Amino acid sequence: MLAEKTNTAQQIMDRLSHFAGKVDFMSDATLTESLRCLENLGLPTNKHEDYKYCNLDVILKREFKNIEAPIEKTMDLSKFKLEDTITLVMLNGQFNETLSDKTVLKGLHISAFSNLQTHEKNKLHSLSETNTDAFVALNTAFSGSGFFMRIEKNISLQIPIHILYISNSSTETLANPRNFIHVEAGASATVIEHFVSIENSKTFTNFLSEKLIEPNARLTAYTIQDGGKQSYAVHTNQVQVNRDGHYDNTTITLSGQTVRNNHNVVLAGTNGQAHLYGLFKINDTQLVDNHTLMDHQVPHCESNELYKGIIDGKSTGVFNGKIFVRKDAQKTNAYQSSKNILLSDDATINTKPQLEIYADDVKCSHGTSTGKIDEQALFYLNARGIGKESGTRLLLQAFMGEVTNQLEVDSLKHLVEQRLVYLND
Repeated sequence: MLAEKTNTAQQIMDRLSHFAGKVDFMSDATLTESLRCLENLGLPTNKHEDYKYCNLDVILKREFKNIEAPIEKTMDLSKFKLEDTITLVMLNGQFNETLSDKTVLKGLHISAFSNLQTHEKNKLHSLSETNTDAFVALNTAFSGSGFFMRIEKNISLQIPIHILYISNSSTETLANPRNFIHVEAGASATVIEHFVSIENSKTFTNFLSEKLIEPNARLTAYTIQDGGKQSYAVHTNQVQVNRDGHYDNTTITLSGQTVRNNHNVVLAGTNGQAHLYGLFKINDTQLVDNHTLMDHQVPHCESNELYKGIIDGKSTGVFNGKIFVRKDAQKTNAYQSSKNILLSDDATINTKPQLEIYADDVKCSHGTSTGKIDEQALFYLNARGIGKESGTRLLLQAFMGEVTNQLEVDSLKHLVEQRLVYLND
C-alpha cells in the first residue's frame, strides 16, 4: 500500500526551502529529483502498512524549523567520549572537524562531503533510492555536510572509530546527518555510531548511512541511540555486502520518544555474511519500531538476526523483519528471531517475521516469543535470599546479555550496561 498523500511533506519543504541544496556535494539534478520524490511520495502515516504503528507524519507536522548547526568553538564532550577510540563529531547533522579528533591512522581517510573528489561524490546515493523512500528523499534534499569514510584495501584498523551525533538546540530542530562508509577489499574496521543530546534537546533526527563492504572486507558497527526523552528519530542503514564480505551490526536503543530503525542489507556477493542484533528497553509511552530487510541476491550467503525488547509502562515495541531470497540465491542460510518481555499489562509488542523465498535449496527459519518475567526463576532467586527487585534485575540482565555481549569494545560495553541497569528505575 502506498503512503497516503498528506501536505506535511509540502509544509516541510516550504519551511526549509532556504536550506535545500546549500552544500556543494549534491548536483542540481539530484536535489530536484529528491524534492520531486518527497512531494510525490508524501510522508507515511499509520495507514501505510510498514508504518501502521509509527505515525511519523503527525510528529513532523510540528514546527521543526531549524536545521542549521550552531558554530561551536568549544564544547565539553568528555562525558560522551570512549576510551581507546578515535572520535568524530556530527553536530545537529553537520560534520564538525573542529570538535573531531585529529589522530591520523594509516589507511583511514575521512572527508567532509564538501571536500570530496569526483569519484567519491559519484558513490553517494549509490546504495539508497530517493524514489522509494520519503525519508531518504528528505535527507538527500536537506542533509548538510556529512562525511565520507574510506578504509584502504587490506588495512585493518586496530582502533574503533567513535562517531558522536550530537543534538544541541534550544528550538525544535530537524537534523539530517548522513555518511558513506567504504570498506575496501580485504580491509576491516569497527565503527560506533552514538546518538546523544545535550540538555535534552527536542530534535527529529533523520539519519542515513550508506555502507559498502567490498570483497573479503569486514565492518563491525555498533549503533547506540540515546537522544533523550524529547528525541524523535528515523535511522536508515543501506548496506551492500560483496563476495566473502562480513557485516555485523548491534543496535541498542537507550532513550527516545519515538525511534524508527530501517536496516536494509543486500548480500550481493557469494559467501557474504550479515548479522544483525537489536535491543531496546522502554517505558512510559515510548515507541521503538525496528524494520529489517535481508536481501539474499546470490548463492552461498548467510544471515542471522536477533532482536530483543523489554517493554514497560504504556510503551510499544515493534519488530518487522523480512528475509528475501531471490531465485538464484541457492544454498542460502538465513535465521531470524524476536524475543520480548512485557513488564506491564499496558505494554504492547507487535512482531511480524517474514520469509519470501524463490529458491528451493535453502535453510531459512524465523521465530518470535513474548512473555513476562519467569516467575519460577524469580522464586528460585527469592528462595536464596535475593529480593524481588534484585532478582528481576538479574533476570533482565541475563536476557539482555545475548545482545550486549556482542559489544567487543570494553568502554562501550561498560557504558551501555551501566545505562541499562538504571534505565527506567
